[in-house]
Amino acid sequence: MAAGSGRPLAVPLLLLAAAVAAARLYRAGEDPLTVLTAGTVRRALLNSSAAWVVQFYSSSCGHCIAFAPTWRALAGDVKDWESAIRIGVLDCGEEENYETCKEYGIHYYPTFRYFKAFTKQFTTGENSKGADRELQTVRQMMIDFLQNHSQESRPPACPSLDPVLSSDITALFDKNSDHYTAVVVESNNSYVGREVILDLIQYENIVVKRALNSDKPFLEKLGITSVPSCYLMHPNGSRGLINIVKPLRSSFSSYLKSLPGVRKKLLLPLELPVKENKEESTEIKQWKEFDKSKLYMADLESGLHYLLRVELATHKMLEGAELKTFKDFVTIAAKLFPGRQPVVKLLETLQEWLVSLPLDKIPYDAILDLVNNKMRISGIFLTKRIEWVGCQGSRPELRGYTCSLWKLFHTLTVQAALRPKALINTGLEDNPQIVLQIMRRYIHHFFGCKACAQHFEEMAKESMDSVKTLDKAVLWLWEKHNVVNNRLAGDLTEDPKFPKVQWPTPDLCPACHEEIKGLHSWNEDQVLQFMKYHYNSENILYKYTESQTGSSESEVGDTREVKDKNLLKKPSGNRENNILDQENIRDSESKVLDKLIGNHGPVKDRGKNAVESVNREESRQSVSFLGIGFSNIDMSLCVVLYVASSLFLMIMYFFFRMRSKRWKVKHYRSSV
Repeated sequence: MAAGSGRPLAVPLLLLAAAVAAARLYRAGEDPLTVLTAGTVRRALLNSSAAWVVQFYSSSCGHCIAFAPTWRALAGDVKDWESAIRIGVLDCGEEENYETCKEYGIHYYPTFRYFKAFTKQFTTGENSKGADRELQTVRQMMIDFLQNHSQESRPPACPSLDPVLSSDITALFDKNSDHYTAVVVESNNSYVGREVILDLIQYENIVVKRALNSDKPFLEKLGITSVPSCYLMHPNGSRGLINIVKPLRSSFSSYLKSLPGVRKKLLLPLELPVKENKEESTEIKQWKEFDKSKLYMADLESGLHYLLRVELATHKMLEGAELKTFKDFVTIAAKLFPGRQPVVKLLETLQEWLVSLPLDKIPYDAILDLVNNKMRISGIFLTKRIEWVGCQGSRPELRGYTCSLWKLFHTLTVQAALRPKALINTGLEDNPQIVLQIMRRYIHHFFGCKACAQHFEEMAKESMDSVKTLDKAVLWLWEKHNVVNNRLAGDLTEDPKFPKVQWPTPDLCPACHEEIKGLHSWNEDQVLQFMKYHYNSENILYKYTESQTGSSESEVGDTREVKDKNLLKKPSGNRENNILDQENIRDSESKVLDKLIGNHGPVKDRGKNAVESVNREESRQSVSFLGIGFSNIDMSLCVVLYVASSLFLMIMYFFFRMRSKRWKVKHYRSSV
């Protein structure tokens, strides 16, 4: 995981313009590959005359950033192969591509998928086999993939890559030809011959074949003593071995391309998909000035948004260990996240809903319905846009989500230490490692950068078991964050404006730093106090956070910050609103349970009982008249009118009764 701390510096306009130019790791029209988007990927892959290998990556993934130069180099290296197999990229970190990456089942970054030529139906492609992503290994896997095509589906531009027999080569000796014929003789496990064949497919007046070194007498006849070697037959009938000092793929290909009469074919430009009705935005985002000594709620909420709606949503179904991890994460977030009331209420509603569901697996779309508040439950809200402040980078692909994830878990470890009773009755109490363990499981199951997850797992295995108190958990995560900072210092993922330094820096916490015998040392007591101050709710600023109405206005004044802080301290509402919220929650639970039961097979009896009990409770709680529902305000007005009319009728009753008595008395006396 990329680290999230650094020094805030003002970024000039020219730097921001450069940031827009480098907004993605790969640049369409500049890099020798195809930059795909949600609007172009299907049209590119379906019924293509060439095979494809596509890297699904995230611009926020540190490993993807580090791997980008290798992928660009590979694309340049096999540029001559593109009529047979093309290289593409799709950025799953771009908001417009979220849903597309879900459709292709992308869970981790980078993910490599192979797509055969002439595919008629939508397919998620074939996964790359093996973890080795060296340029040579990927190139060889591309060749294996091409060879796995059937004769009917093989790209027309791709000649046979299978070896020819020695008898076939002998038959060519006595034939006149108008082109060169080159035969690369190699061992069975060599890829040089196939690479040279693909290097020359865009060149005319030459045909390249490959043969194996299994027929020893034939090799002696040709004078071949070592492999790989290249035997060349000229159009004029002369033939012989190519005299090359270093028998490398590049040497053979370069020599053959330089032969007289061999030239590149005049091919029509490849018809690559164009983005529909959209021009790439050249808008320069305004740099947000921020105080590095403060924590910004915009970073935390943006991180939660990406976590819940993007990263977790790539998993179509949660079950087993993944479901357990998600439930535990939501529980600690609901109990410990020091957020604004609408966000906390969303987390609490989600946690209660998950606990109430008696299911062994849950489709994530059902969870997203609640996160997106499609049931219109009052008072819950989470921003749907990313607004990095303390986590903004000098380029869009730097810092961002990984920075916010560090901040989120630092906040949760500190809040657990400050509020040790917050997790009582959750089943997660009395475990000082609980936040760290859930973080470890979350990163293992869900974090997109697989290489980063492996590094974190190695650190956890090494020392997490030594954590015995909640305070030690705070310090453990701080220490490991600095280990990551140290490892990534000078890496391609490092933001030049926010270098990976040991944190907190002396200007933020002078007391944290000491010297013992001339060597730097940390005062961990002071570090702990600093962490508890820095990640405390009192140190959070609400500038740039999105309002519940979904407006894009930024909070620019102290008044708004005070208002939001007061919102945190307000009770959850009056009794009428609570009753209404509970009714809405029950209604949403019933709808989602019905959806789960209807779409995903039988559920245990306790699930059916839960639905029935929810429905019975709704029938008792709801108020309707002739099928028309009344709100709480309507009911209050009805009660007031009812009481007023009753009082009026009683007054009128006593008034006329008294008049009647007086009238009877008067007439009775007069008659007497």
